[in-house]
Amino acid sequence: HKKTSNGSKAFRPSLRLAVYLREGLACVWCGQAIEDGIQLSMDHVIPESKGGTHGAENIVSACHRCNSVRQDRSAESFALACALYVNGGQTAEAILAHIRHQLALPLAPYRAEAREMLTRRGTVPAALAAQRR
Repeated sequence: HKKTSNGSKAFRPSLRLAVYLREGLACVWCGQAIEDGIQLSMDHVIPESKGGTHGAENIVSACHRCNSVRQDRSAESFALACALYVNGGQTAEAILAHIRHQLALPLAPYRAEAREMLTRRGTVPAALAAQRR
């Protein structure tokens, strides 16, 4: 994976979209979804700086706010902080359980759907824009 100008890793569009679809087009941390107006990004559950991989088993979707605020904090530490500002009263344990559940889902069906969407729409932003409507 190559670095982009903002320092984030560039993921294949089909993987990026598949992860977003697996997470229901929402941030795993705060629960906000693209229809709420948020922009999604890729987040490493175990940060790269702490040995996390770029594999689908360590990647989730996060809104830009959560991803930038989190930086390289552990999932446990950030889930505690996140639970303080998430609407709906989610506990840190519930956030972590949700992430574990999402990571356990097989990515293959979402990859197939992502490839179909990219064939029709061309880019991840165009595919997401079509989902917002």
